Amino acid sequence: MQQFYPLPKFGDSYTLIGSWLINDQPAGIGIREDRALITQDLSRFYPHIFVE
Repeated sequence: MQQFYPLPKFGDSYTLIGSWLINDQPAGIGIREDRALITQDLSRFYPHIFVE
């Protein structure tokens, strides 16, 4: 079951951080921002990869 959690708002953007795992190891994060509370496929997206 999913639960609503209000996103933080910085300026005019709501920000969501998601993480990527590969074999239970951290591989990267993605930062998604939108002016609407619910992000969508056209939201700004900033991927970050972890490289050793």
